[in-house]
Amino acid sequence: MAPAAFGASIAIDVGHYLEKPGVISARGVTEFEYNLRLAREIDVALKHAGHRTLLIGDDGLSDDLAKRAPRASGVDLFISIHHDSVQPRFLAVWEYEGETLNYSDKFAGYSLFVSRLNSHTEAGLRCASTIGAALRGAGFTPSRYHADPILGENRPFADEANGVHYFDNLAVLKTASIPALLFEAGVIVNRDEEMRLREPATRRRITESIVSAVGSCLY
Repeated sequence: MAPAAFGASIAIDVGHYLEKPGVISARGVTEFEYNLRLAREIDVALKHAGHRTLLIGDDGLSDDLAKRAPRASGVDLFISIHHDSVQPRFLAVWEYEGETLNYSDKFAGYSLFVSRLNSHTEAGLRCASTIGAALRGAGFTPSRYHADPILGENRPFADEANGVHYFDNLAVLKTASIPALLFEAGVIVNRDEEMRLREPATRRRITESIVSAVGSCLY
């Protein structure tokens, strides 16, 4: 991708940590492993595009979530990278390589979250919406189920078309003193979606979408 017209400073937060690695995928891989790989690829792509980056939580030891966002004080945008699951009642079990693992093929897609307790909600929402629009343009579909009181957690839409929700009490968002958003790249308990997210070409489309969005939402 061509270098950005101006270089922004972006903090990339690796969701979860080694002791509590998040959801376990349909094939037994921790969410932290997926988060780390994608965050590193986003980091490289943003640098290549001329931005300055700060990678947070990549050592797997950042167990105090409330201290993550303050480390990014003074940068232009904080992005927390995650991969998604579903409500426990939608999980089933299957056998994979000798292990009994949970899965659900009911939901798929990306989601974005912002907090109204963040002091820069408008700017965070603008970037989340721009990222969502870029992802849609690259062929991805928002999951949308988080807004449903039955299927999800009743997280209201901030921008339904682009898959952005309000999640006010997320620690890494509400404690940030800068524009902040959380990105769920896909549902890794969905067996097909997990395989897609393993493909370098899929992750490249994700990173390119984020890079292009960052270049236009920060002004």
